[in-house]
Amino acid sequence: MLFRQLIHEDLGCASYLVADRESGVAVVVDPQWEVEPYRRLARLHGVRIGHILETHNHADHVSGHGRLAGQTGATIHVHELAAAEYPHEPFADGWTLTLGDLTVEAIHTPGHRPEHTCFLLSDASRGGAPWALLGGDSLFIGDVARPDLAIEPRAGASQMFHSLHERLLTLDDEVEVWPGHLGGSLCGGSGIDLKSSSTIGFERAHNPALAIAAEAEFVEHATSSLPDRPPNVEQIVALNQGPLIEGFGTPLPLTPHEVEEAVAAGAVVIDGRTNEEFDESHISGALSTSAYDTGFATKVSRVAPPGAEIIVVAANDVDECEAAELLAAVGLRVRGFLEGGMTAWRTEGRPVERIELIDPVELAQRLAEPEAPLVLDVRNASEYAAEHIPDSLHIPYGDIAARVEELPRDRQIATICRGGKRSGLAASILQREGFDDVIHVGKGVGAWRDAGNPVESGARSASAI
Repeated sequence: MLFRQLIHEDLGCASYLVADRESGVAVVVDPQWEVEPYRRLARLHGVRIGHILETHNHADHVSGHGRLAGQTGATIHVHELAAAEYPHEPFADGWTLTLGDLTVEAIHTPGHRPEHTCFLLSDASRGGAPWALLGGDSLFIGDVARPDLAIEPRAGASQMFHSLHERLLTLDDEVEVWPGHLGGSLCGGSGIDLKSSSTIGFERAHNPALAIAAEAEFVEHATSSLPDRPPNVEQIVALNQGPLIEGFGTPLPLTPHEVEEAVAAGAVVIDGRTNEEFDESHISGALSTSAYDTGFATKVSRVAPPGAEIIVVAANDVDECEAAELLAAVGLRVRGFLEGGMTAWRTEGRPVERIELIDPVELAQRLAEPEAPLVLDVRNASEYAAEHIPDSLHIPYGDIAARVEELPRDRQIATICRGGKRSGLAASILQREGFDDVIHVGKGVGAWRDAGNPVESGARSASAI
C-alpha cells in the first residue's frame, strides 16, 4: 500500500494520497488547490488517480477537486448531504471503496458540517482490520473541530459529541489518526497540535476535548471560546459546492504603468516581501503581508477590500506567481503581478512610501516623551487579555479598516503584535486609510516585557482613548 500525507503549510491543511499498488489505482482525499504534488506522486509510484474523496464542503480553502478531476478523469465522491452541484457519485454512511487489498469505508460524522465524513482504511494484506482514520475536520491531534461554520453552534457541537463518542472512539486504540488540519488552521481551536498524526488511544488519553464525558459540558466547552471564522466562508463553501473550477485565470505580468492605472481604478496591491523590505519602500496604498510567513493567504482574505482586483508584488516573478497560487487557494482572484518587482518600479522613478520601523526599546523612549504615540495592539483578544502594554488600545488587524473612526488622526500611532508580522500589516492598513504618522514596532510585546518594561492583563476598549 502507498500512503502519503501532503501538508499545505500556509493554511495548515492536510490531504492524502492512498493507493493499492497492485491494482494501480490511487485515491486522493481532500485535494488542495495545487494538484501537481498528487500527480507527481502518482507518476513516481506507477499508479493512476482514479478517485477523489471529499470529507465535506471546505470553508477555509478552495478544493482542487475540479483541477484534479479535469486532469486525471478521476471520479469525485462526497456525502449525499453535501448537495454538490458538480458531477460526482454521492455516498452515505457505510459506503465502501475497494481497490485490491485497500478498502476505504465512509463513517458519517456530522458536527463540523452536516455532511462531514471520515474515512477508515483497511488493508487485507495486514489482516484486514482497520488501521488508519482519515479524520478530516472532526478529530484533530489535541483538539476537535469547531461546530459553528454550517449550523447553529450548539447544535453542531451536540452532533460532534455523538460523532466522536459513538463512532470514532469506538475504534481500537491502535488505529492511527490522520487529521485534515494541523496547528494554525482556523477550522479548530488553539489546542490543535502541529504533529501530523496520532492514534485513537493516545487521543483518548490526552485530548482534553475527549475527556469531557457529558454532552452538555462538551457543548458548553466547544462553543464558549470560538476563534475568528475563516474569511469569506460563504464564498469558499459556494465555490467548493458549485460547478467545478479548474482555475481563476493566469495572473498577468504588469508594467509599473499598468499597475499604477489598475490601482487608480480600485485594485489593491498585496506586497508579499518581508515587512522590513516593505517599510523601506513600497507602492502607495499597498498592504504588507509577507508571503514567506504561514497564514499569508488568510491574512490577505481578512484585509483585502471585498471584490477588489489584486495585484501582487514580491521579490521576484517566481515568488509572485507562488503568492498568486496561495491566494487562489482561498478563493481570491489575482489580476496580475508587478513584473520586475520594486526594482522596475523604482527604476522608472515612480513614487514610493515608507513606514518607520522601531524596536521596543525605542518605543519605550518615545512613550516617555510629552507627545507620546498611541500604542495599537493588533493581536487577537486572548493574546491582548493575557498581557499588553499599559494604556495600549486593542483592535485586531482584521478589524482596523472597519474601525478607523475610533483612532485619532492627530496623534502618532505605533502598531505592535507578538513578533512584528501582524503589526507590519496593521501599519500598512493605517497608511492606506490615510494616517500620516504611523510607526511599525518590530519584535513585539514579549520583547517589550523581556526588556524590563511593564505589562498588564485584562481587556480594554477603544472608548478608553
